[in-house]
Amino acid sequence: MSSRLPAQGVPAASDPVRRIGRRRLLRHTMAGAGALLTAGPLSGCASPASASGASALSVWDLFQGGDGMLMDDMIEAVSEGTAGAEGFEVDRTILDWGPSYYTKLAMSAAGGRASDVAAMHLSRLAGYAPGGLVDAFDLDLLAEFGVTRKDFTPAVWSRTQHDGTVYAIPLDVHPFIVFYDQEAADTAGLLDSSGELAPMGSPEALLDAGKALAEATGESGILFGHVTDTAQNWRLFAGLYAQTGAEFTLPDGGPPEIDIDAAVRVVTLMKQLFDGRTNPNYLDYNGALAAFTGGRGGMAMLGEWELPTLKQSGIPLGAAPFPQVFDKPAVYTDSHSFVLPHQEDPDPARRREAHRYVAEILKQSLTWASAGHIPAYQPVLAEPEYAALDPQSSYADAAKVAVLDPPNWFVGAGSNFQNRMCQPLQSALLGNTSAEKAVRQMVREADALLRQPNPVA
Repeated sequence: MSSRLPAQGVPAASDPVRRIGRRRLLRHTMAGAGALLTAGPLSGCASPASASGASALSVWDLFQGGDGMLMDDMIEAVSEGTAGAEGFEVDRTILDWGPSYYTKLAMSAAGGRASDVAAMHLSRLAGYAPGGLVDAFDLDLLAEFGVTRKDFTPAVWSRTQHDGTVYAIPLDVHPFIVFYDQEAADTAGLLDSSGELAPMGSPEALLDAGKALAEATGESGILFGHVTDTAQNWRLFAGLYAQTGAEFTLPDGGPPEIDIDAAVRVVTLMKQLFDGRTNPNYLDYNGALAAFTGGRGGMAMLGEWELPTLKQSGIPLGAAPFPQVFDKPAVYTDSHSFVLPHQEDPDPARRREAHRYVAEILKQSLTWASAGHIPAYQPVLAEPEYAALDPQSSYADAAKVAVLDPPNWFVGAGSNFQNRMCQPLQSALLGNTSAEKAVRQMVREADALLRQPNPVA
């Protein structure tokens, strides 16, 4: 197992990359939104009509490794044309994901050198739409190409908007779920009559499941890697917190609005679950992944993007949406989405082609689903081919109860917000602080971020 970090739905840059057509892989190490104010032009900020000529549709994304290969296949399919649709000439630029990608995307939009289409985590939209860094989609134009708001779950579609205007079109939903060893789960009595993970319904049931899985495997029950990770603890906390029905909001200027009692209840459960005995509390991300694929645990809490790695392990693999243990179903997730980076005077014909490109790529989502991602475009989920995907179809309902980060400019995938939330949670799981103190520290960290000025406002 490599030492790659668990990017949210994005394979490591060290994974093999296949190139087709006009495809450029650019890497930059600049980090932080503050770089927007100081950095000069970068070599990759090409205008749509630059190196590849005015006819090529300029597309930026952050998909490398296995995801990058699948996106190659999808672009190749639409470039050749599909039934009833002409093809495209696509100039695809791939950049490393993380703060550098989002800084570069903002710079290109602010500097008038934006691509026609770009990928963005939906959790990041609140940092771009209010500042005019992305342009709105024309929903009538999308409908002309066969895509409407009815094709997406309300839970996801609601996050595509700012002030009632749609600025993002989701490609997928990539939730934080549970994978399990089917044989161990069966021995532990956790499966229903159809062989799927049975509902739990309470914190006590989740704790009991860990004990039963530990007995079935003879080692650990539930595996969770979080040590030194910048997102894992937040994913677990945010999903469980949403299940309590409490709100976690970050109003501009602060203070954060957090239900302290609900948050303490969640962190207390996390500490009870990962007690260092039934379920280890000291694992890092790769350690948890290696323990699960090596048969040293019955269940692992991971992102669905680990499916390709887990399927190669040879264990009898099952998967399910994150179990509901509090008052309402909720699964922490994010969404790779398409945006239209701001252009001062966009060419109407190119904008039309950008809309058509997004629509045609969405219709290729069955290919994308092979990596584990849930297609956001619901018609694909209704296809028999998707129902046949195992275990992908087992957790597709997670999209209906998707919960993303609370919107604000500093929040989202790869953000400092997630990192700062994770640190007190890690301290609690390692037994270095109480649940109450961890939550109070989270509130202080959120309040400090809310007091920082938005550099792209």
